[in-house]
Amino acid sequence: MIFAKSLRHNRISIGPFNSFLQMRWKKQVDSAQTRLETRTRDLKVDKLMAHIHKVKTILNIHHLMSQRKRGPFVSVQLMSRWTNIVGLNVGMGASVHKYPHVFEVFMHPLRRNLCCRITQRVKDLIDEEKNVVKDCESELVQRIKKLLMMSKNGTLHVHALRLIRRELGLPKDFRDSILRKYSKDFRLIDLEIVELVDRDENLAVAEVEKWREKEYKDKWLSEFETSYTFPINFPTGFKIEGGYRERLKNWQRLPYLKPYEKKEAVRVRSCGGIKRYEKRAIGIIHELLSLTVEKMVEVERLAHFRKDFAIEVNVRELLLKHPGIFYISTKGSAQTVLLREAYCKGCLVVPNPIYVVRRKMLDLILLGCRNTRSLQYPEEIKEERNGLVFKTSGGGRRDGDWVLPILDSNDGKDLESPGEINHFEQAFDDFESESSQSDVFFKDDSS
Repeated sequence: MIFAKSLRHNRISIGPFNSFLQMRWKKQVDSAQTRLETRTRDLKVDKLMAHIHKVKTILNIHHLMSQRKRGPFVSVQLMSRWTNIVGLNVGMGASVHKYPHVFEVFMHPLRRNLCCRITQRVKDLIDEEKNVVKDCESELVQRIKKLLMMSKNGTLHVHALRLIRRELGLPKDFRDSILRKYSKDFRLIDLEIVELVDRDENLAVAEVEKWREKEYKDKWLSEFETSYTFPINFPTGFKIEGGYRERLKNWQRLPYLKPYEKKEAVRVRSCGGIKRYEKRAIGIIHELLSLTVEKMVEVERLAHFRKDFAIEVNVRELLLKHPGIFYISTKGSAQTVLLREAYCKGCLVVPNPIYVVRRKMLDLILLGCRNTRSLQYPEEIKEERNGLVFKTSGGGRRDGDWVLPILDSNDGKDLESPGEINHFEQAFDDFESESSQSDVFFKDDSS
Protein backbone atom coordinates (compact mmCIF):
# COMPACT_ATOMS: atom_id res chain seq x y z
CA MET A 1 0.00 0.00 0.00
CA ILE A 2 2.78 2.43 0.93
CA PHE A 3 4.74 1.43 -2.18
CA ALA A 4 1.71 2.12 -4.40
CA LYS A 5 1.22 5.59 -2.88
CA SER A 6 4.90 6.49 -3.43
CA LEU A 7 4.67 5.40 -7.06
CA ARG A 8 1.53 7.45 -7.54
CA HIS A 9 3.25 10.48 -5.93
CA ASN A 10 6.49 10.24 -7.94
CA ARG A 11 4.85 9.28 -11.23
CA ILE A 12 5.50 11.68 -14.13
CA SER A 13 2.36 12.41 -16.08
CA ILE A 14 2.67 11.58 -19.76
CA GLY A 15 0.96 13.96 -22.16
CA PRO A 16 1.32 17.20 -24.09
CA PHE A 17 0.59 19.46 -21.08
CA ASN A 18 2.93 18.23 -18.37
CA SER A 19 5.16 20.59 -16.38
CA PHE A 20 8.34 19.89 -18.35
CA LEU A 21 6.82 20.76 -21.69
CA GLN A 22 5.26 23.90 -20.24
CA MET A 23 8.69 25.08 -19.13
CA ARG A 24 9.98 24.52 -22.67
CA TRP A 25 7.06 26.29 -24.33
CA LYS A 26 7.15 29.27 -21.95
CA LYS A 27 7.82 32.49 -23.86
CA GLN A 28 10.89 34.43 -22.82
CA VAL A 29 10.08 37.71 -21.04
CA ASP A 30 11.32 40.83 -22.85
CA SER A 31 11.51 43.64 -20.31
CA ALA A 32 13.86 46.45 -19.36
CA GLN A 33 15.49 44.26 -16.69
CA THR A 34 16.17 41.37 -19.08
CA ARG A 35 17.54 43.77 -21.70
CA LEU A 36 19.80 45.31 -19.08
CA GLU A 37 21.15 41.90 -18.06
CA THR A 38 21.66 40.62 -21.62
CA ARG A 39 23.06 43.81 -23.14
CA THR A 40 26.50 43.91 -24.76
CA ARG A 41 28.87 45.28 -22.16
CA ASP A 42 31.55 47.88 -22.82
CA LEU A 43 34.44 46.89 -20.56
CA LYS A 44 36.33 50.17 -20.96
CA VAL A 45 33.31 52.25 -19.97
CA ASP A 46 32.52 49.94 -17.04
CA LYS A 47 36.11 50.28 -15.84
CA LEU A 48 35.86 54.07 -16.10
CA MET A 49 32.61 54.08 -14.12
CA ALA A 50 34.22 51.97 -11.38
CA HIS A 51 37.02 54.55 -11.11
CA ILE A 52 34.53 57.45 -11.01
CA HIS A 53 32.70 55.66 -8.19
CA LYS A 54 35.97 55.71 -6.21
CA VAL A 55 36.24 59.47 -6.76
CA LYS A 56 32.69 60.03 -5.51
CA THR A 57 33.36 57.88 -2.44
CA ILE A 58 36.49 59.85 -1.57
CA LEU A 59 34.67 63.15 -2.06
CA ASN A 60 31.93 61.92 0.29
CA ILE A 61 34.57 61.10 2.90
CA HIS A 62 36.08 64.56 2.44
CA HIS A 63 32.64 66.12 2.90
CA LEU A 64 32.13 64.24 6.18
CA MET A 65 35.62 65.21 7.38
CA SER A 66 35.07 68.88 6.53
CA GLN A 67 31.94 68.95 8.70
CA ARG A 68 34.01 68.13 11.78
CA LYS A 69 34.71 71.35 13.72
CA ARG A 70 37.40 70.02 16.06
CA GLY A 71 40.18 70.10 13.52
CA PRO A 72 41.32 69.19 10.00
CA PHE A 73 41.83 65.52 10.98
CA VAL A 74 39.62 62.66 12.15
CA SER A 75 40.51 59.48 13.99
CA VAL A 76 40.42 56.30 11.93
CA GLN A 77 38.23 54.69 14.61
CA LEU A 78 35.58 57.37 14.07
CA MET A 79 35.88 57.07 10.29
CA SER A 80 35.07 53.36 10.54
CA ARG A 81 31.49 54.37 11.41
CA TRP A 82 31.13 56.00 7.98
CA THR A 83 31.60 52.74 6.06
CA ASN A 84 27.90 52.26 5.34
CA ILE A 85 27.29 55.98 4.82
CA VAL A 86 29.79 56.35 1.96
CA GLY A 87 29.05 52.87 0.58
CA LEU A 88 32.35 51.05 1.12
CA ASN A 89 32.61 47.30 0.72
CA VAL A 90 35.82 47.07 2.77
CA GLY A 91 36.96 48.52 6.06
CA MET A 92 37.72 52.21 6.34
CA GLY A 93 41.24 51.56 7.60
CA ALA A 94 42.14 49.46 4.57
CA SER A 95 40.69 52.08 2.21
CA VAL A 96 42.62 54.90 3.84
CA HIS A 97 45.96 53.07 3.58
CA LYS A 98 45.19 52.15 -0.02
CA TYR A 99 45.36 55.78 -1.22
CA PRO A 100 48.38 57.50 0.39
CA HIS A 101 48.18 60.32 -2.18
CA VAL A 102 44.70 61.21 -0.90
CA PHE A 103 44.75 60.38 2.83
CA GLU A 104 47.58 61.11 5.24
CA VAL A 105 47.61 58.76 8.24
CA PHE A 106 49.60 59.78 11.32
CA MET A 107 49.81 59.11 15.04
CA HIS A 108 48.23 61.72 17.31
CA PRO A 109 50.99 63.16 19.53
CA LEU A 110 48.83 63.25 22.70
CA ARG A 111 46.09 60.65 22.34
CA ARG A 112 48.41 58.15 20.60
CA ASN A 113 45.75 56.93 18.16
CA LEU A 114 45.72 56.77 14.36
CA CYS A 115 44.30 59.88 12.71
CA CYS A 116 43.67 60.78 9.09
CA ARG A 117 43.50 63.97 7.06
CA ILE A 118 43.24 64.94 3.42
CA THR A 119 46.55 65.64 1.69
CA GLN A 120 47.38 69.10 0.42
CA ARG A 121 47.39 67.94 -3.21
CA VAL A 122 43.74 66.90 -3.00
CA LYS A 123 42.78 70.15 -1.29
CA ASP A 124 44.48 72.09 -4.08
CA LEU A 125 42.53 70.19 -6.73
CA ILE A 126 39.23 70.82 -4.92
CA ASP A 127 40.03 74.54 -4.70
CA GLU A 128 41.08 74.54 -8.35
CA GLU A 129 37.72 73.06 -9.38
CA LYS A 130 35.88 75.77 -7.41
CA ASN A 131 37.89 78.47 -9.16
CA VAL A 132 37.21 76.93 -12.57
CA VAL A 133 33.48 76.81 -11.81
CA LYS A 134 33.57 80.53 -10.98
CA ASP A 135 35.39 81.28 -14.22
CA CYS A 136 32.79 79.31 -16.24
CA GLU A 137 29.81 81.08 -14.68
CA SER A 138 28.54 82.52 -17.96
CA GLU A 139 28.61 79.07 -19.56
CA LEU A 140 26.66 77.62 -16.61
CA VAL A 141 23.98 80.28 -17.08
CA GLN A 142 23.61 79.23 -20.72
CA ARG A 143 23.23 75.58 -19.69
CA ILE A 144 20.38 76.38 -17.32
CA LYS A 145 18.71 78.57 -19.95
CA LYS A 146 18.91 75.71 -22.46
CA LEU A 147 17.32 73.30 -20.00
CA LEU A 148 14.50 75.77 -19.36
CA MET A 149 13.99 76.27 -23.10
CA MET A 150 13.56 72.51 -23.55
CA SER A 151 10.93 72.30 -20.81
CA LYS A 152 7.23 72.31 -21.60
CA ASN A 153 6.30 75.55 -19.81
CA GLY A 154 9.73 77.15 -19.45
CA THR A 155 9.98 76.07 -15.80
CA LEU A 156 12.00 73.53 -13.84
CA HIS A 157 12.05 72.36 -10.24
CA VAL A 158 15.09 73.54 -8.31
CA HIS A 159 15.19 70.14 -6.59
CA ALA A 160 15.71 68.45 -9.97
CA LEU A 161 18.60 70.80 -10.78
CA ARG A 162 20.07 70.15 -7.34
CA LEU A 163 20.12 66.41 -8.02
CA ILE A 164 22.33 66.87 -11.11
CA ARG A 165 24.24 69.84 -9.73
CA ARG A 166 27.64 68.19 -9.96
CA GLU A 167 26.88 66.76 -13.41
CA LEU A 168 26.09 70.27 -14.68
CA GLY A 169 29.10 71.77 -12.89
CA LEU A 170 26.98 74.09 -10.73
CA PRO A 171 28.23 75.38 -7.36
CA LYS A 172 26.56 74.29 -4.13
CA ASP A 173 24.83 77.65 -3.66
CA PHE A 174 23.69 77.94 -7.29
CA ARG A 175 20.24 79.17 -6.26
CA ASP A 176 21.76 82.30 -4.72
CA SER A 177 24.95 82.66 -6.77
CA ILE A 178 23.34 82.07 -10.20
CA LEU A 179 19.53 82.03 -10.16
CA ARG A 180 19.10 85.10 -7.95
CA LYS A 181 22.16 86.88 -9.28
CA TYR A 182 20.94 86.75 -12.89
CA SER A 183 17.43 88.02 -12.24
CA LYS A 184 17.13 89.27 -15.83
CA ASP A 185 17.25 85.68 -17.09
CA PHE A 186 15.62 83.66 -14.27
CA ARG A 187 12.65 84.14 -11.97
CA LEU A 188 12.16 82.12 -8.78
CA ILE A 189 8.60 81.04 -7.98
CA ASP A 190 8.04 79.89 -4.37
CA LEU A 191 11.80 79.28 -4.08
CA GLU A 192 11.45 75.79 -5.58
CA ILE A 193 10.54 76.53 -9.20
CA VAL A 194 12.72 78.52 -11.59
CA GLU A 195 11.21 80.13 -14.67
CA LEU A 196 12.88 81.48 -17.79
CA VAL A 197 12.23 85.19 -18.34
CA ASP A 198 13.05 85.50 -22.06
CA ARG A 199 13.96 82.92 -24.67
CA ASP A 200 17.25 83.32 -26.50
CA GLU A 201 16.84 81.86 -29.97
CA ASN A 202 20.60 81.95 -30.52
CA LEU A 203 20.91 79.17 -27.91
CA ALA A 204 18.16 77.05 -29.50
CA VAL A 205 20.65 74.84 -31.34
CA ALA A 206 21.13 71.28 -30.13
CA GLU A 207 24.60 69.74 -29.93
CA VAL A 208 23.57 66.99 -32.33
CA GLU A 209 22.77 69.66 -34.95
CA LYS A 210 26.44 70.63 -35.04
CA TRP A 211 27.35 66.99 -35.73
CA ARG A 212 24.73 66.78 -38.48
CA GLU A 213 26.08 69.89 -40.18
CA LYS A 214 29.60 68.46 -40.05
CA GLU A 215 28.42 65.14 -41.52
CA TYR A 216 26.55 67.02 -44.26
CA LYS A 217 29.67 68.96 -45.27
CA ASP A 218 32.41 66.37 -44.79
CA LYS A 219 30.70 63.25 -46.17
CA TRP A 220 28.64 64.97 -48.88
CA LEU A 221 25.43 63.37 -47.68
CA SER A 222 21.98 64.61 -48.66
CA GLU A 223 19.88 66.70 -46.32
CA PHE A 224 17.31 63.92 -46.23
CA GLU A 225 19.94 61.55 -44.83
CA THR A 226 21.29 63.90 -42.10
CA SER A 227 18.36 66.08 -40.96
CA TYR A 228 17.13 63.74 -38.21
CA THR A 229 20.00 61.30 -37.69
CA PHE A 230 21.93 60.53 -34.49
CA PRO A 231 25.55 59.34 -34.20
CA ILE A 232 25.64 55.55 -33.77
CA ASN A 233 28.56 53.75 -32.09
CA PHE A 234 27.89 50.14 -31.16
CA PRO A 235 30.05 48.49 -28.48
CA THR A 236 32.58 45.84 -29.41
CA GLY A 237 30.90 42.45 -29.82
CA PHE A 238 27.43 43.82 -30.51
CA LYS A 239 25.44 41.25 -32.48
CA ILE A 240 23.44 42.73 -35.37
CA GLU A 241 20.42 40.61 -36.15
CA GLY A 242 18.75 40.23 -39.52
CA GLY A 243 16.74 43.25 -40.60
CA TYR A 244 18.21 45.46 -37.86
CA ARG A 245 20.15 47.67 -40.28
CA GLU A 246 17.06 48.38 -42.35
CA ARG A 247 14.97 49.25 -39.28
CA LEU A 248 17.75 51.50 -37.98
CA LYS A 249 18.03 53.26 -41.36
CA ASN A 250 14.29 53.96 -41.43
CA TRP A 251 14.39 55.19 -37.81
CA GLN A 252 17.25 57.59 -38.61
CA ARG A 253 15.20 59.16 -41.43
CA LEU A 254 12.07 59.51 -39.29
CA PRO A 255 11.27 63.21 -38.60
CA TYR A 256 10.52 64.30 -35.06
CA LEU A 257 9.88 67.41 -32.99
CA LYS A 258 13.33 68.70 -32.00
CA PRO A 259 14.08 69.68 -28.36
CA TYR A 260 13.96 73.48 -28.80
CA GLU A 261 11.03 73.55 -31.22
CA LYS A 262 7.69 74.72 -29.81
CA LYS A 263 4.88 73.40 -31.98
CA GLU A 264 1.77 71.35 -31.55
CA ALA A 265 2.08 68.15 -29.54
CA VAL A 266 2.84 64.95 -31.41
CA ARG A 267 -0.23 62.84 -32.09
CA VAL A 268 0.61 59.43 -30.78
CA ARG A 269 -2.22 57.69 -32.66
CA SER A 270 -1.14 59.07 -36.03
CA CYS A 271 1.06 57.17 -38.52
CA GLY A 272 4.39 56.62 -36.78
CA GLY A 273 3.23 58.74 -33.84
CA ILE A 274 4.66 56.50 -31.14
CA LYS A 275 8.06 56.28 -32.84
CA ARG A 276 8.16 60.04 -33.36
CA TYR A 277 7.21 60.63 -29.73
CA GLU A 278 9.96 58.29 -28.55
CA LYS A 279 12.48 59.87 -30.92
CA ARG A 280 11.65 63.30 -29.49
CA ALA A 281 12.34 61.90 -26.00
CA ILE A 282 15.65 60.52 -27.30
CA GLY A 283 16.55 63.97 -28.62
CA ILE A 284 15.77 65.64 -25.27
CA ILE A 285 17.80 63.12 -23.25
CA HIS A 286 20.65 63.38 -25.77
CA GLU A 287 20.70 67.17 -25.39
CA LEU A 288 20.50 66.93 -21.59
CA LEU A 289 23.52 64.61 -21.49
CA SER A 290 25.39 66.88 -23.91
CA LEU A 291 24.98 69.80 -21.48
CA THR A 292 26.62 67.91 -18.59
CA VAL A 293 30.32 68.07 -17.76
CA GLU A 294 31.13 64.37 -18.18
CA LYS A 295 28.20 63.53 -20.53
CA MET A 296 26.62 61.16 -17.99
CA VAL A 297 23.74 61.20 -15.49
CA GLU A 298 22.23 58.61 -13.16
CA VAL A 299 19.12 57.03 -14.69
CA GLU A 300 17.01 57.51 -11.57
CA ARG A 301 17.65 61.25 -11.58
CA LEU A 302 16.38 61.58 -15.13
CA ALA A 303 12.94 60.60 -13.85
CA HIS A 304 12.68 63.96 -12.04
CA PHE A 305 12.61 65.73 -15.44
CA ARG A 306 9.85 63.63 -17.01
CA LYS A 307 6.99 66.01 -16.23
CA ASP A 308 8.89 69.19 -17.08
CA PHE A 309 10.12 67.75 -20.39
CA ALA A 310 6.86 65.90 -21.14
CA ILE A 311 8.56 62.49 -21.40
CA GLU A 312 5.73 60.08 -20.63
CA VAL A 313 7.64 56.87 -21.37
CA ASN A 314 9.76 54.39 -19.44
CA VAL A 315 13.15 56.14 -19.58
CA ARG A 316 15.32 53.08 -18.85
CA GLU A 317 13.49 50.92 -21.40
CA LEU A 318 13.80 53.69 -23.98
CA LEU A 319 17.56 54.00 -23.41
CA LEU A 320 18.07 50.23 -23.74
CA LYS A 321 16.35 50.24 -27.13
CA HIS A 322 19.18 52.37 -28.55
CA PRO A 323 22.53 50.80 -27.54
CA GLY A 324 24.34 52.72 -30.28
CA ILE A 325 23.47 56.11 -28.76
CA PHE A 326 23.41 55.45 -25.00
CA TYR A 327 25.13 53.02 -22.68
CA ILE A 328 23.88 52.14 -19.19
CA SER A 329 26.57 51.08 -16.75
CA THR A 330 25.70 49.26 -13.54
CA LYS A 331 29.10 49.80 -11.91
CA GLY A 332 28.94 51.60 -8.61
CA SER A 333 25.91 52.15 -6.44
CA ALA A 334 23.53 53.27 -9.24
CA GLN A 335 22.81 52.85 -12.95
CA THR A 336 24.43 55.58 -15.01
CA VAL A 337 23.70 56.47 -18.63
CA LEU A 338 26.28 58.17 -20.85
CA LEU A 339 26.65 59.21 -24.47
CA ARG A 340 28.61 56.69 -26.49
CA GLU A 341 29.85 59.23 -29.03
CA ALA A 342 31.34 61.43 -26.26
CA TYR A 343 33.91 58.83 -25.11
CA CYS A 344 36.80 57.10 -26.80
CA LYS A 345 39.06 54.65 -24.96
CA GLY A 346 37.74 55.74 -21.58
CA CYS A 347 38.36 59.48 -22.08
CA LEU A 348 36.18 62.38 -23.13
CA VAL A 349 36.63 63.25 -26.80
CA VAL A 350 36.09 67.01 -26.29
CA PRO A 351 37.25 67.86 -22.75
CA ASN A 352 36.19 70.98 -20.87
CA PRO A 353 37.98 72.86 -18.05
CA ILE A 354 35.93 71.28 -15.23
CA TYR A 355 36.48 67.79 -16.66
CA VAL A 356 40.25 68.40 -16.85
CA VAL A 357 40.43 69.17 -13.12
CA ARG A 358 38.32 66.13 -12.24
CA ARG A 359 40.54 63.98 -14.43
CA LYS A 360 43.55 65.14 -12.42
CA MET A 361 41.78 64.00 -9.27
CA LEU A 362 41.03 60.63 -10.87
CA ASP A 363 44.65 60.16 -11.98
CA LEU A 364 45.85 60.97 -8.47
CA ILE A 365 43.53 58.37 -6.96
CA LEU A 366 44.51 55.74 -9.52
CA LEU A 367 48.16 56.06 -8.46
CA GLY A 368 47.27 54.04 -5.37
CA CYS A 369 50.45 53.19 -3.49
CA ARG A 370 52.71 53.91 -6.45
CA ASN A 371 55.15 56.84 -6.42
CA THR A 372 54.67 57.34 -2.69
CA ARG A 373 58.30 58.47 -2.44
CA SER A 374 57.33 61.75 -4.11
CA LEU A 375 55.16 62.56 -1.07
CA GLN A 376 58.21 62.87 1.20
CA TYR A 377 59.48 66.32 2.06
CA PRO A 378 62.80 67.42 0.49
CA GLU A 379 64.61 67.63 3.85
CA GLU A 380 63.93 63.95 4.54
CA ILE A 381 66.87 61.91 3.32
CA LYS A 382 66.20 58.27 2.59
CA GLU A 383 69.10 55.97 1.92
CA GLU A 384 68.91 52.24 1.41
CA ARG A 385 72.09 50.38 2.30
CA ASN A 386 72.30 46.90 3.77
CA GLY A 387 68.51 46.80 4.21
CA LEU A 388 68.35 49.94 6.47
CA VAL A 389 66.72 53.33 5.96
CA PHE A 390 68.11 56.35 7.80
CA LYS A 391 66.94 59.91 8.45
CA THR A 392 69.40 62.62 9.48
CA SER A 393 68.88 66.10 10.84
CA GLY A 394 71.85 68.36 10.36
CA GLY A 395 75.39 67.14 10.90
CA GLY A 396 76.76 64.12 12.75
CA ARG A 397 77.80 60.66 11.80
CA ARG A 398 75.36 58.05 10.54
CA ASP A 399 75.08 54.37 11.28
CA GLY A 400 77.30 52.48 8.88
CA ASP A 401 79.94 55.21 8.43
CA TRP A 402 82.46 53.23 10.51
CA VAL A 403 82.27 50.33 8.05
CA LEU A 404 83.13 52.31 4.93
CA PRO A 405 86.74 53.31 5.81
CA ILE A 406 87.61 49.74 6.76
CA LEU A 407 86.17 48.31 3.56
CA ASP A 408 87.88 50.97 1.46
CA SER A 409 91.24 50.28 3.10
CA ASN A 410 90.76 46.54 2.71
CA ASP A 411 90.41 46.84 -1.11
CA GLY A 412 87.84 44.06 -1.29
CA LYS A 413 89.95 41.46 0.66
CA ASP A 414 88.44 39.17 3.28
CA LEU A 415 89.17 39.76 6.97
CA GLU A 416 91.05 36.59 7.77
CA SER A 417 94.00 37.57 9.98
CA PRO A 418 93.51 38.05 13.77
CA GLY A 419 95.01 41.56 13.59
CA GLU A 420 92.49 42.69 11.04
CA ILE A 421 89.60 41.21 13.06
CA ASN A 422 90.81 42.98 16.24
CA HIS A 423 91.09 46.25 14.28
CA PHE A 424 87.50 45.75 13.04
CA GLU A 425 86.19 45.16 16.60
CA GLN A 426 88.10 48.19 17.94
CA ALA A 427 86.53 50.43 15.27
CA PHE A 428 83.07 49.16 16.23
CA ASP A 429 83.67 49.96 19.93
CA ASP A 430 84.91 53.47 19.05
CA PHE A 431 81.80 54.13 16.99
CA GLU A 432 79.43 53.02 19.79
CA SER A 433 81.06 55.46 22.20
CA GLU A 434 80.79 58.34 19.72
CA SER A 435 77.21 57.59 18.61
CA SER A 436 75.89 58.18 22.14
CA GLN A 437 77.02 61.85 21.89
CA SER A 438 76.05 62.52 18.25
CA ASP A 439 72.66 63.66 16.87
CA VAL A 440 71.65 60.46 15.04
CA PHE A 441 68.40 58.60 15.13
CA PHE A 442 67.16 55.58 13.28
CA LYS A 443 64.10 55.09 11.14
CA ASP A 444 62.77 51.62 10.37
CA ASP A 445 61.86 50.53 6.87
CA SER A 446 58.25 50.01 7.85
CA SER A 447 57.63 53.64 8.88
